Amino acid sequence: MDPSHYRALRDGAAVTDRSDRGLIAVRGDDRAGFLQGLLTNDVEALADGDGCYAAWLTPQGRMIADLDVVHAGDALLLDVDGGAADALLARLDALVFTEDVRLADLSRARASHGVHGPRAAQVLEQVTGASLRALPPNRGCAVTLGGAPGRVARTDALGIPGFHLFFEREASGTLRAALVAAGATPAGDEATEAVRIESGRPRFGVDMDTETIPLEAGIENRAISMDKGCYVGQEVIIRVLHRGQGRVAKRLVGLTLGSGADAAVPLPGTAVHHGGAAVGRVTSAVRSPAMGGVVGLGYVARALAEPGIEVAVGDGEGDARQVARVTRLPFVEPRAG
Repeated sequence: MDPSHYRALRDGAAVTDRSDRGLIAVRGDDRAGFLQGLLTNDVEALADGDGCYAAWLTPQGRMIADLDVVHAGDALLLDVDGGAADALLARLDALVFTEDVRLADLSRARASHGVHGPRAAQVLEQVTGASLRALPPNRGCAVTLGGAPGRVARTDALGIPGFHLFFEREASGTLRAALVAAGATPAGDEATEAVRIESGRPRFGVDMDTETIPLEAGIENRAISMDKGCYVGQEVIIRVLHRGQGRVAKRLVGLTLGSGADAAVPLPGTAVHHGGAAVGRVTSAVRSPAMGGVVGLGYVARALAEPGIEVAVGDGEGDARQVARVTRLPFVEPRAG
């Protein structure tokens, strides 16, 4: 990990490449109602410029995908994992019958960058001329750069102040150069992942998958509206929350491992043990600059999800396992922007 990349994310402003993301536009008079019945958050409540984080569930309450929704004028933009964009588009299209809903894949036409860190708003203001410092999470606006129209949305996706930018792909190089000239440091995947894990933010395809119930991953406060009407999978969520008092079989927790140079960073899928039995697995881990050691995210049985409980991490026996302590998330609180 390049230390300058990490410092920019934590103390300054960093620009990240989001070319691995997909972008689906949903247009038509019925676009909001169509998505309202599918997604866990309240899409119909969004005004122009608003956004929300949401999940799309199966009837069994398990995740098909997570996504950011952005209200952009006559379209609702779905910011999704790029590897799943084609499948998600096809799945959405199969659900359109008589509704006035039109879908388009903008993944190849648009470019997306992230700008993260406590100085992210200042850098973006310098580049776009828009007033962004007072912009709260899940708000955005239309902007221009050298005459090229685009959109900026505050998402705090890494658990620190941050924005996602969407521009025509032809403007991508100009945009990135302007951000760097304004003081943003290009940050690589290693530093970005370190901050994400330190912030306790699960990532779909890494810490969440198609077997995950959102309540297990602890994303309900960000992703689920408790006030909206029906959506696919809602019955399972409500049953767990109200009849089961939110109890699920496993929970995503923080794991604090060793601090010495010999402390190993466990691979995703490494088993977590307690009392001689396997009780969970690590999903992601990193050598944390802020914590001075190895930290990770992982699932453990509900009874072991209390901070301070010691577990053993490793696929071997005895001394081949590392002692880890269940830790409250986030590991690191963000600096205000």
